[in-house]
Amino acid sequence: MSFRATVLTLYPEMFPGHLGVSLAGKALERGQWSIEAVQIRDFAEDKHRTVDDTPAGGGAGMVLKPDVLARAIDGVSADDGRPRLLMSPRGRPLTQDRVRELAGGPGIVIVCGRFEGVDQRVIDTRNLEEVSIGDYILSGGEPAALVLLDAVVRILPGVMGNELSGVHESFEGGLLEHPHYTRPQVFEGHEIPAVLTSGNHGAIAKWREAEARKLTAERRPDLLQRGASDKVR
Repeated sequence: MSFRATVLTLYPEMFPGHLGVSLAGKALERGQWSIEAVQIRDFAEDKHRTVDDTPAGGGAGMVLKPDVLARAIDGVSADDGRPRLLMSPRGRPLTQDRVRELAGGPGIVIVCGRFEGVDQRVIDTRNLEEVSIGDYILSGGEPAALVLLDAVVRILPGVMGNELSGVHESFEGGLLEHPHYTRPQVFEGHEIPAVLTSGNHGAIAKWREAEARKLTAERRPDLLQRGASDKVR
């Protein structure tokens, strides 16, 4: 059974986007995963196909209407067991662990917010899991949905040509990835570290581990602290 993604959006033409090319695109053609972009506006019942209204209590912007969005969610995933995600800057940060969990399931339903956000009652009654891809604001949930899908699709079985490519990467082992080098041996006066051309695979592994830890300590010390606390538990 292939991984099935359904995206609820006001801009379905944004999908599959970059996921329609390269390895993800080839996997899409082979049927290893599928994507359906559903127009939220199709579930509005008034003649103007209204999807938003002013925020209760006043304030700037507009809010997606709960009745319209609820009908859209129910229409595509009544009880099919797929997790329902809402791309939101106030959500829990997306992690590689969560990506692996999602990739191991039957698929996902992603709601892409616009305007000021989504009526809280839909989040509560439709069990939407709010997910953030970073501490910044986008014009809508669509770019974030593409990022999430990219992270998930690339680790689906058979999508990447070399399965080891998904193992030796940043975050997979709790560390940032070590530096990479390739020919020519000397580039603008800088040589490939001698250990990498030594043929000593044990020494190479130790070098990569040390470099990964060094980079992580410099750039993401929080990852090291998180790993230490996990070991204590």
